[in-house]
Amino acid sequence: MRHPPRDGDKVYEVCIYNRDVRSLVKDNKSHTLYDDEWADAHTHDVVARDEEAARAEICRRFPPADGFVIERVALARNGQA
Repeated sequence: MRHPPRDGDKVYEVCIYNRDVRSLVKDNKSHTLYDDEWADAHTHDVVARDEEAARAEICRRFPPADGFVIERVALARNGQA
């Protein structure tokens, strides 16, 4: 979690992978910048006011232009920060 929780914030689980790494790994190749593990989905907790803000934060940290794809965004089990 990147910032201290504020009133009304929720914890979202965001699953992301890198489409470029995934494609290269299928061809038994590796990406020049990202580890092969990025072919698989990674789950990150994001503290945000809503799902849209959680998506925006993950896109800032893992830009779609760099091949990152959001697979799923879900409210964490507890949901509270």
